[in-house]
Amino acid sequence: MVEERGTPGESEPGAPLTYAESGVDITAGELAVERIKAHVRATFRPEVIGDLGGFGGLFAFDPTKYREPVLASSTDGVGTKSRIAQLAGRYDTIGLDLVAMSVDDIAVQGAEPLFFLDYISVGRLDPDMIDDIVSGVARGCRQAGCALIGGEMSEHPGIMAPGEFDLVGFVVGVVERSKTLPSGIAAGDRVIGLHSPGLRSNGYSLARSALLERSNRSLDAPAWPGARHSLADELLRPSVIYAPSMAALREAVDVHGFAHVTGGGIGANLERVLPKHCDAAIRRGTWDEPRIFAEIQSAGSVTGDEMERVFNLGLGMLVVVPDTDVLHALDVARASGHDAWIVGDIVAGKGRARVIAP
Repeated sequence: MVEERGTPGESEPGAPLTYAESGVDITAGELAVERIKAHVRATFRPEVIGDLGGFGGLFAFDPTKYREPVLASSTDGVGTKSRIAQLAGRYDTIGLDLVAMSVDDIAVQGAEPLFFLDYISVGRLDPDMIDDIVSGVARGCRQAGCALIGGEMSEHPGIMAPGEFDLVGFVVGVVERSKTLPSGIAAGDRVIGLHSPGLRSNGYSLARSALLERSNRSLDAPAWPGARHSLADELLRPSVIYAPSMAALREAVDVHGFAHVTGGGIGANLERVLPKHCDAAIRRGTWDEPRIFAEIQSAGSVTGDEMERVFNLGLGMLVVVPDTDVLHALDVARASGHDAWIVGDIVAGKGRARVIAP
């Protein structure tokens, strides 16, 4: 936790008031910008024009690579995972989580992420914390193959306490119109699940209530009895960025659809891509569920239905492919570094997804 320097506005009556006395430190902001420059430049693609310091980012998009390019965009945050980072005093991975949440949303539509922007609001600007956060954003952008071309840091004294922060990310990508997804999902297709080793960035309010408040566990304690890593290590496990592997799958097989498993769980997110004439049946027990989910359920006496509505349960991305491509798709996903399983089927129906108990 960052200690407060003093109460904004405590100057002698009649003395000239400064911005710093009001709680905003311009000098700290300038130092933070200087420290993040190397992180940002490390993400640049050849299409990036200019450098940091402009009023906006410039990106020389090449439309000749496409017959009918369609721009895709998304914005997202990291939810209350930021509170865990604050409590643990660890900020070097939360920026990567931010990138994952946004870029994978447009990769679901078949888009290649092109460039990214971030917004960081803080109670008091700490250059060290900003450096850690942006280093994570930059690492995520490099993994996703997109450029970090702009952003904003905003100090909010009196609204946010010192040490508090929030993150928002914005991504723009491109897809050939004829290749936008979902497309062609039909009865007989199979559903592949790509492994998520942890919570990614969803369900943290419930996880925090169950583990830290109801069970009074310490972030410094083992994640569970016998674990060799701490609860903080587990809850701050970086989100997997699936976008590059999704691109590899699109090149190798006839992908009919992707579903990014975020808030709402497996069923609700899969329903977002199903046509009205199809249902999906997902069978629990066909993939490895990380231990952390059982810990949350036990600590908070959470029902099974609630767990399925809130958490990814170990599947961060779902891939819908024809039955004839399913084995090749598994090989491609595994070659890209993911554990992957056949977890369900597409059947005739009314656009609903069911998670079936083992």
